[in-house]
Amino acid sequence: MAAEKLSTRHLLGIKDINRNDIELIFETADNFKEVINRPIKRVPSLRDITIANIFFENSTRTKLSFELAEKRLSADVVNFAASSSSVSKGETLIDTVNNILSMKVDMVVMRHPYAGAGQFLSKHVKAQIVNAGDGAHEHPTQALLDAFSIRQKLGDVAGKKVVIVGDILHSRVAISNILCLQRLGAEVMVCGPTTLIPKHIHQLGVKVEHNLIKALNWCDVANMLRIQLERQDIKYFPSLREYAMMYGLNKQILDNLDKEIIVMHPGPINRGVEITSDVADSKQSIILEQVENGVAVRMAVLYLLASQG
Repeated sequence: MAAEKLSTRHLLGIKDINRNDIELIFETADNFKEVINRPIKRVPSLRDITIANIFFENSTRTKLSFELAEKRLSADVVNFAASSSSVSKGETLIDTVNNILSMKVDMVVMRHPYAGAGQFLSKHVKAQIVNAGDGAHEHPTQALLDAFSIRQKLGDVAGKKVVIVGDILHSRVAISNILCLQRLGAEVMVCGPTTLIPKHIHQLGVKVEHNLIKALNWCDVANMLRIQLERQDIKYFPSLREYAMMYGLNKQILDNLDKEIIVMHPGPINRGVEITSDVADSKQSIILEQVENGVAVRMAVLYLLASQG
């Protein structure tokens, strides 16, 4: 049985929470999943709570998912979008947030291009902080919804083999997923070109494989990451076409595997690069379930944090 409350006031990264926290979030999300499938999808749980969504980096799906979660919980929502060019490290971040907090905000959901921005903020402001992605560091709610989706599809995460394929080097999703899956007892492998695999990643206790077919035959679940061209300051591979030939998942590869696997993707998908359309839309894909689960998991996180504010 999961604990009654979270062990932390903020959700800054998976590394700051334990297995009991994750189980509690999942059990709470199960209840909220039922709520969002009812005709009346709203509950009054956060009626007097004001949440500010502060995004210093572009985001469509994560921002929408958080906003929907907040509104389903009847919270008051303030949206603040700042282009990263106008925001530098340190003081500017605190000034921006202090201005918003002076409007009596209880919780801040923040995405920022610098790793550790949420951590920094949590030490300087009274509000609770939810990290919606900081640089190439962590993206905890994505990892939670991914693990929740695996649990929903396979019954349990423990003992499952999960391969994360693609741009591991620039991916906050990869690091958070590795930590979350390991906390829950899964085996994790990363797969991609040598240039996109961090040098010391084996120290996290993950397997490394450069051959996609071998990796797919090993796994129960394949999480196909997007190539993050916007974070790549140099060329890490000759062309997208060559990447797709070596590491792209198509229906033919999927059908020729020894067993049926589950395919995931954190989105947005570059169709025809990391996965083809017929894979994305196949019955083995749980990409749309991930999106639906994202709202329930984020509702659970906000609700649990607010209940101990």
